[in-house]
Amino acid sequence: MDVRNIKRVYFIGIGGIGMSALARFFKQQDAAVSGYDRTETTLTKKLVAEGIPVHYTDDITIADKAAELIVYTPAIPNEHTELNWFRDNGYAVYKRSDVLQWITEALFSVTVAGTHGKTTVSTMIAYLLHEAGAGCNAFLGGISVNYDSNYWSSEQPTAVVEADEYDRSFLKLRPDIAVLTAMDPDHLDIYGTAEEMEAAFIQYTANIKAGGTLLVKHGLHRAKDLKGDNIISYSLQNDAADIYGANIVQKDGGYIFDIIAKSWTIEGLHLPIGGMHNVENAIAAVAVTQLMKVDAIKVKAALSGFKGIKRRFEYIVKNDKVVYIDDYAHHPEELAALISSAKRLFPKRKCVVAFQPHLYSRTRDFADGFAHSLDIADEVLLLDIYPARELPMEGVSTQMIADRMGNPNHTVLSKEGLIKYVESAPLDLFVTAGAGDIDKLVAPIKEILEKK
Repeated sequence: MDVRNIKRVYFIGIGGIGMSALARFFKQQDAAVSGYDRTETTLTKKLVAEGIPVHYTDDITIADKAAELIVYTPAIPNEHTELNWFRDNGYAVYKRSDVLQWITEALFSVTVAGTHGKTTVSTMIAYLLHEAGAGCNAFLGGISVNYDSNYWSSEQPTAVVEADEYDRSFLKLRPDIAVLTAMDPDHLDIYGTAEEMEAAFIQYTANIKAGGTLLVKHGLHRAKDLKGDNIISYSLQNDAADIYGANIVQKDGGYIFDIIAKSWTIEGLHLPIGGMHNVENAIAAVAVTQLMKVDAIKVKAALSGFKGIKRRFEYIVKNDKVVYIDDYAHHPEELAALISSAKRLFPKRKCVVAFQPHLYSRTRDFADGFAHSLDIADEVLLLDIYPARELPMEGVSTQMIADRMGNPNHTVLSKEGLIKYVESAPLDLFVTAGAGDIDKLVAPIKEILEKK
């Protein structure tokens, strides 16, 4: 299907981060766009303000029956009334991943996959292309702080797409340049085993267009099985990689560094956001711009203005008295990178981390890993599991993580208890982390800390 000729689209689950980017894409192309979601959110309010009607009741009488394309997210339950009505009545009903497939087939496409890092790398790439004048259509899984959006458009026939491994949807994409940041086990409720998940990532690399390029993090497990006509590796500092960072220096909560490749070098790059893992993400993003032959001087200038992604090592409060960082981290490796980076950047402060586990299945599968990562913090506050799409599992709770921690300075408490803790405790380095609804506490915590 040619996405450029579609004039009327209806989205079921329009408030999802990936779905809303597609809704904005079609709106930009002057299509009539509307949709359903379960609850009103900040994101759905923005869509409505942009001229995209959204309703919150599963009611076919409100849905757009004149739509020529129905797009739904896998998070929608099978018994959804609207979804089944459209299926039963012969409409063109497709998953979000199908539409992304059409986009990647039609445009020169950069896709970014990996258990973690993909939102930051894809946003960096899209931002650098935009700011350096190369342009792109960006379909992202996070909100860029620079543009306050997860989508921006360009007349250039280029797309940057975050490739989501959930539900195997990323296997439909057809990239010209594919980035692979990590292959750590996750979504075992979908894949069953780590080996099965690794096989999916290998298949992702097999879908690169002929003559395309795979940019892969150096040292990944099963790297020898990855596919691609041109395979290039990148690393934070390992000079065995094809592209790597050097002379990394911390400065004002950010970093100054060089990038060295076999045929080019860029010196004195400035990344103004925290997290050593973000330096590695920046190396991957800059490498993509050089594969696309974008002016290195413009790329270097653009990087210094990158403000990050909301909920990705995001500074909520940062002053002489207190630093408050919020992050989406919901996997043990992400948590370890987050906490380690925060402690390295602010070594003289006591690092207190509030973490909300996401999904019963993930908590069950990675309880040991979560405990090990959280042990890095000086003190840990654990919230109840955010269930998302899952029903409770017998014997699975936040206490599973607490029982496995070696650090005795941990407490399991409610959201209300967390707010009371912030009100009373002396804090100078505070971190909230998780992919559930802990983000709803960010604003009240910020207000408390700023008053204190």
